Amino acid sequence: MTTHSTRMLILGSGPAGLSAAIYGARAGMEPIVVQGIQPGGQLMTTTDVENYPGFREVIQGPWLMGEMQAQAEHVGTRLMYDTIVEVDLSRRPFRLIGDGGDVYEGETLVIATGAQAKWLGLDSEEALKGKGVSACATCDGFFYRGKKVAVIGGGNTAVEEALYLTNHSPDVTLIHRRDTLRAEKILQARLHANERISVLWNKEVERFVDGGGTAGLVALELRDTLTGELSTLDVDGGFVAIGHHPATELFRGHVALDDDGYIAVETGSTRTSIPGVFACGDVMDKVYRQAITAAGTGCMAALDAERFLAEAEFVEEQAQAAE
Repeated sequence: MTTHSTRMLILGSGPAGLSAAIYGARAGMEPIVVQGIQPGGQLMTTTDVENYPGFREVIQGPWLMGEMQAQAEHVGTRLMYDTIVEVDLSRRPFRLIGDGGDVYEGETLVIATGAQAKWLGLDSEEALKGKGVSACATCDGFFYRGKKVAVIGGGNTAVEEALYLTNHSPDVTLIHRRDTLRAEKILQARLHANERISVLWNKEVERFVDGGGTAGLVALELRDTLTGELSTLDVDGGFVAIGHHPATELFRGHVALDDDGYIAVETGSTRTSIPGVFACGDVMDKVYRQAITAAGTGCMAALDAERFLAEAEFVEEQAQAAE
């Protein structure tokens, strides 16, 4: 069991955490990144990335995260492979304890634990992720230009995804297991007014149908939730839009969360309810959820942390001088 100390402790190693590390290291804060259970974040399970600035050709998610990690290490970041099981944010330095007993102490803490898309939990869904099945229309909708797609869900996320996909697809089907949507009325009105969108009520996905070989997804097998009758819908892409889980369980009761379980931050900043603790990326962003916005808030968190420490150290120096 070892104690690791730093001026900036970062939990999470996706675009947000690594961007915070790059900026923190360049500011001389010698950050430590504890990578958690999914090093690299959600991009490690993403194949083609076509919307990250700076790359004219399609790049691979794992490659991009490998480059970010190498850059962070190059400028002085220490990356630790550990899973945090306990936190103490009652005083500075903040303390995080790994499952092997190692202690991580930080004068500031940046939380970048992200969020995970909710999935249906079907074996066929898992087999076709990245091969026609997605949980992000903004990320992958471009690949379905002129093709037929379906969105599964009935809340705001599902309706927003369906509306977005009409920018690329002339034939979008929204599939909902009930006969009414949970989305806001204004979104429902826009949905029903869009001629490119049709709705299948009282249907749930029984199976994502694989075309074999390199075909990927070719259809959805649907079950009627009232009669149990099975039917098939031919599609080129299926988007699961049933919400996200922010990875905030570790911090519940320690830092303020919003009504949806995301870490609450001051508007226009990454500051949380605890001075010296900052949050960035999908763990605090339930609106955009993009790699580039996560990276941007990671930069913000590092700058916020640097300013916080500078102010705290100035106050301490003034107090010592007065004594």
